[in-house]
Amino acid sequence: MERNLNLEGSLHVSVVMALFSSLTPVFIAIICVLIGVILKKTNGEKEKHETKNKPVSRPWVDEDLKDGTDHPVEEEEVDEEWQGLDENVAHVPFFVERYSEAEMIKRSQAFYELLNKRRSVRFLSDEPVPREVIDNVIRTAGTSPSGAHTEPWTFVVVQDPDVKHKIREIVEEEEEINYKKRMGDKWVNDLKRLRTNWIKEYLDTAPYLILIFKQVYGRLPNGKKKTHYYNEISVSIACGILLAALQNAGLYTVTTTPLNCGPHLRALLRRPANEKLLLLLPVGYPKRDATVPVLTRKPLEDIMVVV
Repeated sequence: MERNLNLEGSLHVSVVMALFSSLTPVFIAIICVLIGVILKKTNGEKEKHETKNKPVSRPWVDEDLKDGTDHPVEEEEVDEEWQGLDENVAHVPFFVERYSEAEMIKRSQAFYELLNKRRSVRFLSDEPVPREVIDNVIRTAGTSPSGAHTEPWTFVVVQDPDVKHKIREIVEEEEEINYKKRMGDKWVNDLKRLRTNWIKEYLDTAPYLILIFKQVYGRLPNGKKKTHYYNEISVSIACGILLAALQNAGLYTVTTTPLNCGPHLRALLRRPANEKLLLLLPVGYPKRDATVPVLTRKPLEDIMVVV
C-alpha cells in the first residue's frame, strides 16, 4: 500500500512537472510581453516629455536671436523698484501745426509716392556720401517710440574699408553655410527669382554700413540691469523710420539679417554683451548699371481692413 502511494505521488509529481514544462514557454512569453509594454510606456512618456520641452527648430530665427557668445554674462536680478526714470518728469502743453484736409491729402500722397520708389538695391556705388546725411537719418531713427522711453538701440556706422571687409568675410562665410545647409530648399528656391546668394559685394562697396543693435537690457547708475520693455519691437520701429529717412535723403540700401553672424560681428565691433544684432544696412547710391527685380506691391484692399 505504501508502495502504491509512493507510485501515485511520483505520478502526480511527473504530471505536474510535465504540465509546468509545457507551460513554461507561455509564462516566459507573457512576462516578456509585460516587460515590453512597461518599457514602451516608459520610453513613450520620456519622449513625450522631451518633445514637449524641446524648442521648435527655426534656425532662421532662433539661432540669430539667441546670439550666443563666449563672453560670460552674469545672472542677476533686475531692479524692480527703481528703473532710473524720473517719476516727476514735467508735462507741458502740446502744440502742433494743423494742416487743412486738402494739405493732409496732398502731403500723405506725396509721402506715399516717395516711399513707393523705395527698392532693395544690392548693387551699390562706392561714391562718397556726406557724413552729415548719415548723422541726420540716424537722428531721425532715434525719434522712434520705445517701451517706457528706454530707447534700446545702438546704431553702429562703419566707414573704415578694412572693417567693412572683415564684416563681409564673416557674413559670407556664414551665409554660404546658410544657403547650403540651414535655410532649406524651399527658402533657397524662393530667393532664386531675386538672384541673391551668399556673395555680398555691397558690404565692401557701400560707403557706409549701418548695423542696428537692440539693447536687451540697460544699466542703472547702481550697476544693476535696467529693463528694456519691448526692445525688439521698439528697435524694429526705429529701423522702419530709418529706411524712410534714407529714402527721403535719396539713399538706398538692402535690409539684411545676417543669420548666425551676430556674436562675431558684435565681437569685431566691440559691442557689449547686452547688445544683439538685429539688422545690417549697406547704405549708398545705386550703381549706374544697378538692376532690381520687377515686383509689384499688394493693393490697398489686400492689406487694409476697415471695421
